[in-house]
Amino acid sequence: MLERKVWNDFEQWRQRKASEGLLVTGARQVGKTYLVRQFARQNYENLVEVNLLESKKAVATLDAADSADDYFARLSVLSNVELKPGKTLIFIDEVQESKEIITAIKFLVQRFDFDFVLSGSMLGVELKDIRSVPVGYLDVVEMKPLSFAEYSAVRMANKNISETIVDSLRARKPLPDYLHDKLMLLFYEYLIVGGMPAAVANFVETNDLSSVRRIQNNIVSLYRWDIAKYQKESALLIKNMYDIIPAELNQQNKRFILKNMNEKARFNRYADSLVWLAEADVALPVFCVEEPTYPLMLSSATNLFKLYLSDVGLLTSTFLKDTTLDILSKNPNVNYGAIYENAVAQELSTAGFKVYYYKNKKRGELDFIVEDRQGNIIPIEVKSGKDYKRHNALSNLLNAAEYGFKEGFVLCDGNVSRHDKVTYLPVYMAGFLRELN
Repeated sequence: MLERKVWNDFEQWRQRKASEGLLVTGARQVGKTYLVRQFARQNYENLVEVNLLESKKAVATLDAADSADDYFARLSVLSNVELKPGKTLIFIDEVQESKEIITAIKFLVQRFDFDFVLSGSMLGVELKDIRSVPVGYLDVVEMKPLSFAEYSAVRMANKNISETIVDSLRARKPLPDYLHDKLMLLFYEYLIVGGMPAAVANFVETNDLSSVRRIQNNIVSLYRWDIAKYQKESALLIKNMYDIIPAELNQQNKRFILKNMNEKARFNRYADSLVWLAEADVALPVFCVEEPTYPLMLSSATNLFKLYLSDVGLLTSTFLKDTTLDILSKNPNVNYGAIYENAVAQELSTAGFKVYYYKNKKRGELDFIVEDRQGNIIPIEVKSGKDYKRHNALSNLLNAAEYGFKEGFVLCDGNVSRHDKVTYLPVYMAGFLRELN
């Protein structure tokens, strides 16, 4: 079993025993169904599972309910196990297929003798069309691909590795060289395998990257199928935007240029496509800010953005097979900039940051800029080469007296070190920046 951090969220929800259902959101294939089943096996005597995508009959049966009691009665008919009060988890999967279930949960959760978990793969897209989202009756947990912290814990069979990394980060002191080297090797591996649970589990079991790539290609096919199913009117535009992401990231400035899709492209025509990809959790937009001040969103430009894939493994799966081997051997001829940035954007987002990049004609362009829980701005530069101590844009920003920055970060291949206002961190620490003190 792949251990996931959101397991703690599941546990906390159950321990509260409040009149709330649990809504588990996230992109397809991030492990939602698997984790709910494992949670049920460890905490309940019985699991009632209804998949609304697999059974149109189930959708029709539940949508026809005219009261909470009727809804529960219909659930009991669909169930093939005994509904034991206090010992049963009722799990309704792919709830985006029914417009009524999210509303009905308000009444169902008032049956304190049963626990309810809902899940779906397109909820970011579909929830806006549901007439009444019962605020206060659903505890929402968002699942993403495995972070590097989760991946390294699996690969090293060491549950305490994250604590060691956080201690190093907070003290601004290097890790032992042997451990740093091991983590960098795992990071290169993570760039290829990524964090999709099926790919990770397969690699852990077989060590076969060809098999991993087949799984990743199948996931991309599922995402494209979702685009066709759930957004029929704009499917071609969305597919084109999704398909061109790897090529756009390979450009020097990595900014997504709409004219590369269509010479006459305008942002207002493609804005809905961008929103759809973000809400479906299959792509991560990072918008430009012109002022590095809190709150960053006030100076963001919605028509200037970079677009990353939700999982770095899905990005590298689009490359030629030889490139995969080059990454493992750290071939210097590979353009690691785009790959590193995708991984860092993914890690920052998974850690809970709203991610931006900074661009100023006078000072230059900074790869990422985020704000912590206290409203402090954190400037971040990502360097994949050996010359990581050259960072003009970051230095310019740190030297701007009007902003009063005390520290900026360069994520690179090197171990932890500090020079003036710049702290150099191994790139695998990106997801731990929430733990700064």
